[in-house]
Amino acid sequence: MTATSETTTPELSYPQFDKHFTEFVGVAADGHLWVEGRDCVELAQTFGTPLYVLSESQLRHNLRRFRAAFEARYPAVEVLFANKSNNGLAVRHVVNQEGVGGDCFGVNELYLALIAGTDPGTLVLNGSNKSDEELEMAVQNGVCINLDALDELDRVNATATRLGRDAEIGIRVKLELKALEERFGAAAHGEGSLAEQGRNHKWGMPFDQTVEMVKRAGQDMPNLKLKEISYHLGRASNVPDDFAHMVRELIGWCARLRDETGWTPPHVDIGGGWAWGRPEKTGPGGEDGAETPSYEDFAAAACGAIVDECKKLDLAPPGLRIEPGRAISASIGITLGRVGAVKEWPDYGKTWVNVDCSTNHLIRIPMAHWYHHIVAANKAAEPATKAATTVVGPLCALDHLGDDRSLPAFERRDLIALLDTGSYGESTAANYNAQQRPATVMVSGDAADVTTVRENRANVVGRYQVPPRLLAGSFAGG
Repeated sequence: MTATSETTTPELSYPQFDKHFTEFVGVAADGHLWVEGRDCVELAQTFGTPLYVLSESQLRHNLRRFRAAFEARYPAVEVLFANKSNNGLAVRHVVNQEGVGGDCFGVNELYLALIAGTDPGTLVLNGSNKSDEELEMAVQNGVCINLDALDELDRVNATATRLGRDAEIGIRVKLELKALEERFGAAAHGEGSLAEQGRNHKWGMPFDQTVEMVKRAGQDMPNLKLKEISYHLGRASNVPDDFAHMVRELIGWCARLRDETGWTPPHVDIGGGWAWGRPEKTGPGGEDGAETPSYEDFAAAACGAIVDECKKLDLAPPGLRIEPGRAISASIGITLGRVGAVKEWPDYGKTWVNVDCSTNHLIRIPMAHWYHHIVAANKAAEPATKAATTVVGPLCALDHLGDDRSLPAFERRDLIALLDTGSYGESTAANYNAQQRPATVMVSGDAADVTTVRENRANVVGRYQVPPRLLAGSFAGG
C-alpha cells in the first residue's frame, strides 16, 4: 500500500465525553481520562508506565482537516508529513492510508518511510549534510532531494549517473525575510527576530548560489530534474501574516529565477512550523491558547499570498507542498506517568509530585520551554485543590514536567497525563541516567496495540563494551 494507492479510509466515529481536550481525548462519565474508547487507567494497568498513548482517529482527523484547509484555498496541494515529529512505523502507515507524503531527515527516517510502503514520489529528503547512503537510497527509490550545499549538486549527479537513473531535485533556499526584521516570536532557531533566526540557521542556499545550481543542473546534468524551491520558517511564530510574508518572498524568488535562468520552479515547498492552540495552552512558553489561529487561518494567509504574488509577477501558480509536523501529530498523543513520592513544604506553599515519566521522554520541555497541560488521569473530574504543584521526574536533574500547576491532591499510585505529546516525544526520547524508553500504544476505538516495544535493561546496557585491558586491570590477578 502506498500513499497514492486507492484505499478506503475509515469513517471516524467521534466519542462524546463530559469534557473534550481534543476530538478523541477527554474526560468520561467515570471521571477518568479516556483516549477514544479506552480508559487511561486501564491502559496504564495493562501496558505499564511511563507510556506514550496515540489516538489513530485523531491522527486521521488532523490530516484530513489540515489538507482540506489548504485544498479549499489552492488548486494543487501536496501535504508532506514531517516524519521527524513522530517517525513510528504505525504512524507512517496511517499517514500513507490518508494519502499524505512525507518529509524525511536522515537515512533512517527515509528508510522507515520506504519500508512502510510510502510512495517515493510523495517523499522529500531534507538535510544540511546528507550522507552518501542517504543520497543513494533517495536516487535509487525516486525520492526528491532538496539540495542544501553546493557540492550536493555534483554528488547527486554522480550518484544518478552511476545508477543510470534520473533524480528529482529541489533547492532549499535562504530567504532574507526583510519584512520580518522587526517581528519576534519563539526562539525556535536561536535568538533574534524572525529574520535574524532565518539568517543564522544552517539551512538553505543564498540567491546567487541558487542561481548557480539551477544553471549547472539545467545545462550539464541531464539526469537531474529540477522540481522545487523550499523554505521552512519553523515554529517561531503563530501569526499567519508572518507565513504570508515568507511565502511572498519565496514566490518572488520564483520570478527572479525565471528572469535570471529561464527556469520557473514548478513547485514551492513552504515547509512546516504551523501553529495550533488549545484553551488549556500548549506550545513554547504556553503561548498557543484558544486565540491561536486555526489551520484554516494559516491556509487562507499562505494561499492568498501565493495567488496575489503570482498575479503581480505574471507567474502561473506553482504546485504547493507543505510539511506540517507538530500541527498534525502533537494532539494525537498523551504521556501517562505513575505518581510516586508526594512532597510538601507548607512554609512556602510548595508541593512536588514525583512521577515515573521524565524529561527524557519529553525533551522539548527543557529544550524549548514547551508547555504541556497536565491532567490527573484517574481523577480528571476532580477540582484543583493544590495551586502550586510542580510535577517532576526521577532524573538527576531538575526534571520539571510542569511548574506551579493547579491540580487535584495526589497520592502514590495516582496517574498523570501530559497532553499533546504525540510530536517530539518518542522521536527525541533519551536514556539519561540509563532510563529505559517507554512503550507506545496506538488506540483505535476500543482497540489498543503496542506500536513501539518498551526498552528493557539489556537494550540500555547492551551497547556498552569494556576493552580487555580494563577487564584485566579490574579482575585479573586478584
